[in-house]
Amino acid sequence: MSALTIRPATETDLPAVLGLYAQPGMDDGAMLPLDDAKALFARFSRYPDYVLYVAEYEAVVVGTFALLVMDNLGHMGAPSAIVEDVVVDPGQQGLGIGAQMMSFAMAKAAEKGCYKLVLSSNAKRERAHAFYEKLGFRRHG
Repeated sequence: MSALTIRPATETDLPAVLGLYAQPGMDDGAMLPLDDAKALFARFSRYPDYVLYVAEYEAVVVGTFALLVMDNLGHMGAPSAIVEDVVVDPGQQGLGIGAQMMSFAMAKAAEKGCYKLVLSSNAKRERAHAFYEKLGFRRHG
């Protein structure tokens, strides 16, 4: 896949993001009302290191994930990061979008000096877990 752009989401991306979340295996057809999503987006946009990202291909949002970087007193003050809500449009899966998004998240965590990156994913998402394991993630808990 060529010319994939990964960027911080804006409020105008929320309908596309909610559509991605509604797919089976994520929110299973349920969709947060747009006004609620806008309020939550405004709230977490004020957090210093919590960013919702979108992946765009030919001006269409085809994937999304959230990255949170947290300060730490342990590990000599090195922060840690969590990536969650990783979703790719079902029609675009298998084209490398998820791998590019995860590489982007790993690079951002490294840029911030994180000593680890944790991936949060529902245990029921078996295909997603197989994908994450190919990227070097290990299951815990």
